[in-house]
Amino acid sequence: MFRLAIRSNARLSHNATQAQKRFLTAPAADRNIDHIKRVGVIGSGQMGLGIAYVAANVSRLPVVLMDINKEQTDKGLKFMDRLLEKDVAKEKITAEHAKGTRELVSATNSLSNLSDVDIVIEAASENLNIKSAIFRDLDAICKPDAILATNTSSISITKIAAATKKAEKVIGMHFMNPVPVMKLVEVIPGLATHDDVLQDTLALAKSMGKTTTVAQDIPGFVANRLLMPYINEAVMLLESGVASAADIDTTMKLGTNMPMGPLTLADFIGLDTCLAIQKVLHDNTGDSKYRPSVLLQKYVDAGWYGKKSGRGFYSYSK
Repeated sequence: MFRLAIRSNARLSHNATQAQKRFLTAPAADRNIDHIKRVGVIGSGQMGLGIAYVAANVSRLPVVLMDINKEQTDKGLKFMDRLLEKDVAKEKITAEHAKGTRELVSATNSLSNLSDVDIVIEAASENLNIKSAIFRDLDAICKPDAILATNTSSISITKIAAATKKAEKVIGMHFMNPVPVMKLVEVIPGLATHDDVLQDTLALAKSMGKTTTVAQDIPGFVANRLLMPYINEAVMLLESGVASAADIDTTMKLGTNMPMGPLTLADFIGLDTCLAIQKVLHDNTGDSKYRPSVLLQKYVDAGWYGKKSGRGFYSYSK
């Protein structure tokens, strides 16, 4: 009995080691992803539009941009036109290249029009119920071999994958905001994600001009496991009257060489997004150190979401 227990523990240790190696696997330098010919993006907000932009503008792949709100897709495509105009004006791309990029992007307001894409990248609200419902529908609509990626910044990939019957095809592809500017994509395999899916996702991100890191499927992954507690602590300092918002930000910019202060950064991310991520960390770890600031909750309750709403820790003229 004792020997059986030893052998069982040894197998568990071996499996854990193999799993860790899988998560740390570097993308193959010559990975061929010619089979990824068409990309679907769900959500035409700032993140979804940015993902569609780099897929078309850099990877030169046809993109179907999906949002249930036609007004939102129309608004998103107009914003893409402005981004392309700016890049042409700055001589980053030619007018011909911009025209080609725009022609690669089409819009739809129905998930059923994603039936022939090779990868879907979901960029909907940071809410497990919303994402699970989307993935449940994608499971029935998409091709059996399609990769189902989520741009979640904190929610368990394994939980999202559980809404489907092909968890091996589900992966996290966490882009940073603003997508066209930020160089990193954090890639997160779920418990059942197949290694081929991981490798294809890493290669696709590379084709978009991004640097990739791979993280295990824990709340917040790496980026937000570090960033959100930092922002939350800054809000708590403001809440307790230790210093003004401007002085907190100036201290971090000039004292620690941060490019912007934590409260300005929170305003740019969106205070509602910061709160949602902080709640995921707190709820899924049970650790009180991740408890969201009361002031952060108050600002969100007031509709003060930061730059996008015109008011957060600072005021922004529209």
